Amino acid sequence: MLEKSYTPSGRSCRVTFKFPADDQTTSVSVLGEFNDWDPEKGKMKSKKTGNYELTVSLKPGNSYRFRYLINGESWLNDPDADELVANEFGTQDSVISV
Repeated sequence: MLEKSYTPSGRSCRVTFKFPADDQTTSVSVLGEFNDWDPEKGKMKSKKTGNYELTVSLKPGNSYRFRYLINGESWLNDPDADELVANEFGTQDSVISV
């Protein structure tokens, strides 16, 4: 799930990425163009709501590819992404436009 919140000036958009956890989920990272696809920069925190969450500030007027990395081995897309686009690995990336 994605939540977008623009600053009053419109110069930044805070995007909260949320991933619902289950009993088998031990770690979730959101990797994308906004954090150089780095698992450490995209490490999400487990919340009492049962979700893993991470908020990042992104520059409006851009689109960013991203995916979730679950337990360090499984890649998943976000069903709430603005679109899906093919990537060089023969799969798809989620895209968020801000």
